[in-house]
Amino acid sequence: QVQLVESGGGLVQAGGSLRLSCAASGRSILSFNTMGWYRQAPGKQRERVAAITRLGSTNYADPMKGRFTISRDTAKNTVDLQMDSLKPEDTAVYYCNGNGPSVYDAWGQGTQVTVSS
Repeated sequence: QVQLVESGGGLVQAGGSLRLSCAASGRSILSFNTMGWYRQAPGKQRERVAAITRLGSTNYADPMKGRFTISRDTAKNTVDLQMDSLKPEDTAVYYCNGNGPSVYDAWGQGTQVTVSS
C-alpha cells in the first residue's frame, strides 16, 4: 500500500522559511509520473504549488517562482519543498501528491503551514 506522509509544517513569521518533506512508502517516487505539492487555504480550492517529473523537470505556480524550490532524494524516497520569503497568503494546508501512471493518484494527509504577519 502506498503512503505519502508530509512533515515540516508549522508557524513562521512573514519573510521566514520552512522546509516540507514528503516521505513515500510502498512505492518509489520515481515510479510516479509526477510528484507534486499542493495547498488549500480555508474557503479556497486546492491549488498546485510545485511539481517534479520522473525525469527531474520542475515547475512552479507563478506566485511561488523564485521563493519555493522542489527537490527529491531518491535514496530516501522523499520529495521536499523549500519555502523561502514566506507571506501570510502562503498560509494553507500543504499536501503531497504522487500522480500516474495512468489514473493513479496518491495524496498525503497534509501539513499545516501558518505564516504570521
